[in-house]
Amino acid sequence: MFRISKKLMFAIEAVLDIAYNAGTEPVHSGEITRRQGIPKRYLEQVLQQLVRDGILAGVRGPRGGYRLARERRRITLGEIVRVVRSMESAADAMEDPAGSVLGHQVVRPLWLELQEDCMTRLDNTSIEDLCLRARKAGVPTETGDRIDFSI
Repeated sequence: MFRISKKLMFAIEAVLDIAYNAGTEPVHSGEITRRQGIPKRYLEQVLQQLVRDGILAGVRGPRGGYRLARERRRITLGEIVRVVRSMESAADAMEDPAGSVLGHQVVRPLWLELQEDCMTRLDNTSIEDLCLRARKAGVPTETGDRIDFSI
């Protein structure tokens, strides 16, 4: 069943924060914690997994931190959802063999369709889309407007 966990919200907010507040230097996890109020114990775990899955790039050293591994228009919410879902160990009620005939033949197929529709929308929503929404909403950025482009 599709649910929005704290970990998922923190992951999306962290990637969006990095994209929205990125300057020339990598973003330190402490900056994300300060701006977004994400507990550091959740944040580091999520950031490391996002690095392993190629959404973020980790930069070591005293000026290290995190940056996007590719252009923000090429990172989708669907990717982030899949990374976090792979980290979570909660049992999915959809995989439980128990249940009625109506549940198995009517409710579960409908729920799977809804989940598929939701994932399609998430796959079509990029971090760039969220940055544009944030700018339109007047959310301040610490580094000013950044243009995302590739050469």
